[in-house]
Amino acid sequence: MADTVLYEVSDGLATITLNRPEAMNALNVATKVALRDAAETAASDPAVRAVLLTAAGDRAFCVGQDLKEHVGLLLADQESGTRETMNTVRDHYNPIVRAFTGMRKPVVAGVNGVAAGAGFGFALAADYRVVADTASFNTSFAGVALTADSGVSWTLPRLIGASRASDLLLFPRSIGAQEAYELGIANRLVPAADLAAEAEKTARKLAEGPTVAYAALKESLAYGADHSLSEALDKEEELQTLAGASEDHTIAVRAFVAKEKPKYLGR
Repeated sequence: MADTVLYEVSDGLATITLNRPEAMNALNVATKVALRDAAETAASDPAVRAVLLTAAGDRAFCVGQDLKEHVGLLLADQESGTRETMNTVRDHYNPIVRAFTGMRKPVVAGVNGVAAGAGFGFALAADYRVVADTASFNTSFAGVALTADSGVSWTLPRLIGASRASDLLLFPRSIGAQEAYELGIANRLVPAADLAAEAEKTARKLAEGPTVAYAALKESLAYGADHSLSEALDKEEELQTLAGASEDHTIAVRAFVAKEKPKYLGR
């Protein structure tokens, strides 16, 4: 993987770090390829039980598409009569979001600064967001004459409602950390100096937890968002049967009876 994205696995936790702080972690092609590969690697690795998505530097989590690179690619497309540049949604953004939302393990985003455009989308694709009190969010898309991508059209209205999502998409603006918390975009606010430690602590707690149950919860929430109550009840029955058959469920029940802390195996 390119050094614009760092990947490390330790004690069941995969840490994926966007590593272009000098460019506010903007997404050039190399970074998008590396992030896609890292997300898919974490999703498929049975040794990984949780993922932490974070970023280097203290100014930005990710400001989205690298527009300096993007404009050059657009001009090249115009000269050649092709539209290859916008294939980045199909080739990069969609696989990244599918990997984060679809992996059967929890994903934590540690948002240290500005999250805009696709950077906002990747933060929303995580299951839990620990946010520095100096961070901010911006949809950005309409500001450069584009529509939503990176899953924002699906994730944002489910978090804050269709009306608020329309407002933020049609009239892009900077959303401060406190407002993001009040809207439900941020799960936790922490002092900026504590962000790295708190995000890792949260992700490690999940990496030590009942992975099968977490996967079922993740699937259940996604399913329930666009199915009827009756269908959601059937899905809960299916997933509860699966979770109940896991080793971790037996471990949890035995620990409860013995008044001990369970030590989960992730299976």
